[in-house]
Formats: sequence, C-alpha cells, structure tokens
Amino acid sequence: MDEMDAALARRLADAAGAVLLDLRRTNHDPDAVRAEGDRRAQEVIDRQLRAHRPADAVLSEEAPDDPARLAADRVWIVDPLDGTREFGEPGRTDWAVHVALWQAGELTAGAVALPALGRTYATDEPIPSPPARAGRLRIAVSRTRPPAEARQLVSTLDAELVPMGSAGAKVMAVVSGEVDVYLHSGGQYEWDSAAPVAVARAAGLHTSRLDGTALTYNKADLRVPDLLVCRPELAGAVLAEVPA
Repeated sequence: MDEMDAALARRLADAAGAVLLDLRRTNHDPDAVRAEGDRRAQEVIDRQLRAHRPADAVLSEEAPDDPARLAADRVWIVDPLDGTREFGEPGRTDWAVHVALWQAGELTAGAVALPALGRTYATDEPIPSPPARAGRLRIAVSRTRPPAEARQLVSTLDAELVPMGSAGAKVMAVVSGEVDVYLHSGGQYEWDSAAPVAVARAAGLHTSRLDGTALTYNKADLRVPDLLVCRPELAGAVLAEVPA
C-alpha cells in the first residue's frame, strides 16, 4: 500500500464531507440538498485528483465513464455521496463519501468518511478487526429491501437484522464492531463497495461475493451483483448458509 495514496484518499473524503455538511447546514430543501450534494462533492474530489494525480484515471458515480480506464494502471473509484436519500433526511447520519484507488488489479488505498458522525476510516490508519462477541449475530441490511439471504440467516444462525442506510455506513459498522456482518444481494456498482471493501480488508475482515469468490474492480461491466463483509471467523458459517 502506498501511504501517500491512502493519505490522499482520506483527505479527499474529508474535503467532500466538509462541503456536504456545510450544504446541509445552509439548505433545508431535501430534494435540492440531494441534487446539490452529489454535484458539489464530485467537484471537490475531481478538482483535487486533477491537482494531485493528474495522470490517473477516475471512475465516479457522478461523472461519465471513460473506457480508457480499462487500460489504465491506476484508477480512482469514487462515490462522492453514498446514501443520497439519507443525506437529504434531516438528522440522519448513515451516509458516506467513498474514495478508493485500484492499482494493477487490486484495491491499494481507500477511505470512507461518515461526515455526520465526524469519523473517517481509511487504509492509512487501519483499525484492528473487531473481537469476537457473545450474543446474536447482527447483520446490517437495507432499510427498505433486506435481502432474502439475510432474512434466512435470522433462523439458521440466530441472527438479527440491523437496518441502516448507505453501503459505506453498513460496512463501517462491521469495521467498528457495531454489527458482525453486511450481506447484500440486490446488485450494486463498483463505486458502492470499492472504498468500503478496501478499508474492511485493511482491518482484517473477510470480503467476497456470496459464493465465496473474490471481488474484482475496474471491469467493463460495473455491476457488483452481491457482497459479503464480516469478521473472518464468521465467513465459513455465513457462506455455508447462503445459496450459491
């Protein structure tokens, strides 16, 4: 891991987060806040990447996809505002900023800012994997569409579902030990999980597809059909209960 790249990922996520918090303080129209938030956060990240890494390619949810990235050695994968719906709801804290670097086939740096909580998790200062705990398995799921696989684990592994917003917030809840597992099967895009997965891996967590295969990034097809992030000692039991 290049510590300079990781530190830059953190700075970019923090800079976008500061702009988003300021927007939230000064504009109370939910629809306007959502639209303006995506645009302003994208502008901040794009401007700083052009200044600090002008030769690198960028894949962002809020910018046109340039196919030239497929031949690039270094690609920044960005979601300037993950959880746009939650961002527009006053008082919600479960939204995030994602900044990751893909380099020669691997995620080599990443940062996930949770601005409303004043927290940023990044690969330049990884935190240790949360310790094992007693009690029911806690699974982070979508507030509105918990996957069938997660609901199945409620009975087979005596789990409980913990609804929350953005993908970044869910993965960071696993990183911090607030929950034990994040399982998603509804389909996402690369920017939804690249930075959270980079941070989770740096923390020693298990990350994979639901069939146990590796997650890959900077592909022509940007879809990521499913995802599992959990404490490493839980991976075998969870994967055994999820239909392949």
